[in-house]
Amino acid sequence: MTAPDATGLRPGKDAGKNAGKPNRRRLHPAWIVAAVAFLALVGAAGFRAAPGVLMVPLQAEFGWSTTVLSLAVSINLVLFGLTAPFAAALMERFGIRTVTALALCLIGLGSALTVFVNQSWQILLTWGLLIGLGTGSMALVFAATIANTWFAKSRGLVIGVLTAGSAAGQLVFLPLIAALAQDPGWRGASLLIAAGALAVVPLVLRWLRNSPADVGVLPYGAETAEAVVPTAAAGDSPNAAVRALQVLKRASKVRTFWGLAAGFAICGATTNGLIGTHFIPSAHDHGMPETTAAGLLAVVGIFDIVGTIASGWLTDRFNPKVLLAVYYQFRGIGLLVLPLLLGSTVQPSMIVFVVVYGLDWVATVPPTAAICRRVFGADGSVVFGWVFAAHQLGAAGAAVAAGYVRDATGHYTYAWLGAAAMCTVAAVISATIRKDAVTKEPASVAG
Repeated sequence: MTAPDATGLRPGKDAGKNAGKPNRRRLHPAWIVAAVAFLALVGAAGFRAAPGVLMVPLQAEFGWSTTVLSLAVSINLVLFGLTAPFAAALMERFGIRTVTALALCLIGLGSALTVFVNQSWQILLTWGLLIGLGTGSMALVFAATIANTWFAKSRGLVIGVLTAGSAAGQLVFLPLIAALAQDPGWRGASLLIAAGALAVVPLVLRWLRNSPADVGVLPYGAETAEAVVPTAAAGDSPNAAVRALQVLKRASKVRTFWGLAAGFAICGATTNGLIGTHFIPSAHDHGMPETTAAGLLAVVGIFDIVGTIASGWLTDRFNPKVLLAVYYQFRGIGLLVLPLLLGSTVQPSMIVFVVVYGLDWVATVPPTAAICRRVFGADGSVVFGWVFAAHQLGAAGAAVAAGYVRDATGHYTYAWLGAAAMCTVAAVISATIRKDAVTKEPASVAG
């Protein structure tokens, strides 16, 4: 007799018996998968909090310039982005569970090996190559893939909650990393990141399922099998690289794709590239202790969770292009005044900035993913992967540029002001996305 799996179904028998019926159990398996995905994103988020905290200790020990360390972060961000669309296709080809487990192992390996570095090229290898490939496979496209595969309704809310997993990871890890970087040192902080990523692997292998068909149910909220947009089953889709490139070719013919990519590139530049990488060093330049600046970023993480979940809820109810325009413009206003707020102590105005910026940090993800799904249908997850690649290319460029500005001028002021101007450009681009592009919901642009 076949034993039931973790969801209470016998894979061989119950799957066939229930495949076309709505699920009537108290807890749909989609929520179990979403919970594990959330924990996986938390575990993968440790490194996102690390560069800003570890940059000053590494400079003190090895004498490396801000530009060199920014280059390591930029390599990570480029790979973080360029891996995403291929990771989405790999999840279709080999399954979500396998790709996620391997990605977490890469993050753990890269973080653990960092403790042995003593040459600048080695930090490029660990921070850049290994962790970049791992985090790229666990990028925000993972959240979109889970939502699109397992949920027929409330997708915006689910993407918001899963995206908040990265913010929760920052909230969990950042204060600990900052404390460990002080005592016993940055190596202890690197090992903490490795442990956080590897601790989630057993949960992924045990509970993360590839698709509703694996447990004989429909996606959450789907009433009939005909209502489900078909997605490739693990092992049935073509070569992952070919699939990703084919989707890019089709998407590149649609104007909306380029609008989303441009806006998301600016989003990456003004979050991961600038604030995520350079806020702590900039605050340190103004005499603020690193632990205090890290605490402010942790507060950003708290309100990031609130803002992203709220954005997901709003995305299910309002025009996503309008939401994007509002988010980008508010972010630009915050960056415009940031140079006036930095100082050796935390003033109430800085708290206001941190709260507003936190609410806006990745609130752009749910509406962007929703537009990708509506316009590109079954290709939506992979298209979002390419849009996210633009996000990370923007982040990488901003990380290097801000490091150069700091080395050349001795401060970050021009970097903050330039980023504020870019946010206004992103708001205009988002507001001018064609109306018909976000109201039609074709199955795919493949035809």
